Parts: sequence; C-alpha cells; structure tokens
Amino acid sequence: MHRILFSKQADKTLRKMPRNMALLIRRKLEHLSSDPFASNANVTKLQGRPGYRLRVGDWRIIYDVEDDRLVIEVLRISPRGGVYQ
Repeated sequence: MHRILFSKQADKTLRKMPRNMALLIRRKLEHLSSDPFASNANVTKLQGRPGYRLRVGDWRIIYDVEDDRLVIEVLRISPRGGVYQ
C-alpha cells in the first residue's frame, strides 16, 4: 500500500474546490494507493515527462510514484484545460 503525499499546490487546490468533488478525488486516490498503475481507474502515463494522470470527471490529477519508498506524490490537481501547462 502506497502512502499519498500532496504538493503544496495540490493541497491548496483540494481545499478550495467543492467539498463533494474533493471527497471523490480523495476516494479515488485512496483506491489508487493499492495499485498506482491501474488501467481501469482512468490512469494514463504522461507523454514527454515523468508521471501519471488520473481523470476524475473534468478534473485531472498529476502524480508521480516512488516505488522504492511506497509513495504516491500528487503534484497537481486542476480542471482539464489547465493541468498540462
């Protein structure tokens, strides 16, 4: 089971978003902690840079996995249009 760590930016976004969406994202991340590369969980490897993308509705969660430390680091949470910039 991987631990989930949030960057400062991701944590701030999560606190400011609507509560129901924040709870849904947290639930998806908890589910992902058992298998960070699950293909059935709307997870895709990023092209041209390290990390993965989790899709939750119109929101995208960019994260990286450190298997040696069993950590999922959530780098960014943003609506679909601005997350890749």
